[in-house]
Amino acid sequence: MLPPALLAISHGTGSPAGQAAVASLVDAVAARLAGVDVRLGHVDVQQPDIASSLAALPGRGVVLVPLLLSAGYHVHVDLAEAAGGRDDVTVTPALGPDPRLAVVLADRLAALGTDADADAAVVLAVAGSSDERANDDCRAVSALLADRIGRPVTVGFLAAAQPSLNEAVAAAAASGPVVVATYLLAPGYFHDLAVTRSAPHPVARPLLDDAPPADELVDLVVARYRAAATSSS
Repeated sequence: MLPPALLAISHGTGSPAGQAAVASLVDAVAARLAGVDVRLGHVDVQQPDIASSLAALPGRGVVLVPLLLSAGYHVHVDLAEAAGGRDDVTVTPALGPDPRLAVVLADRLAALGTDADADAAVVLAVAGSSDERANDDCRAVSALLADRIGRPVTVGFLAAAQPSLNEAVAAAAASGPVVVATYLLAPGYFHDLAVTRSAPHPVARPLLDDAPPADELVDLVVARYRAAATSSS
């Protein structure tokens, strides 16, 4: 009997760098899960979309893993509705919040070098959502990052929620140096916006970029798949 397929669903981006970064994560997951059919689909912007991706996997078990950092509208509505017509599709939780994400965020901050010293205030840049559940997920990750690095972390939203990143950075800068961690999956519009709105303060890389995916990110996607595959077997 074939194991369930893993359908990873990203938000989608028009950024070629972002597309390549997400694809590299899915490739790394496929290399880890020998014998599992691993595919990539998208909520928006790119193809194949969710419906097409599921239609390409008829009559077999599918574990749908959202490559989304928090559980907002896309998880609660878009993915749930797309999977609702098939009893062989299991949708896992979003990637965050999870301590493994805090490990990668801390590593990205450390890579900034001396600018990320213990005297700098840390602001976590997040996309923001009209769904407060997603914003709460981001706040939970900021707490995980604070525990990881041993200093406070404040959150600044790029859209849809308060405080804005501009406001959060300005408030932190009133007391001294600032570094900005980016709770964004890959390069693209929101990361570019985070850099612009944080200037002149240093901004860490997104969770994925042109480097090989961090082991923690691969582990997280694999863990989401295995937990769902085991419970549905």
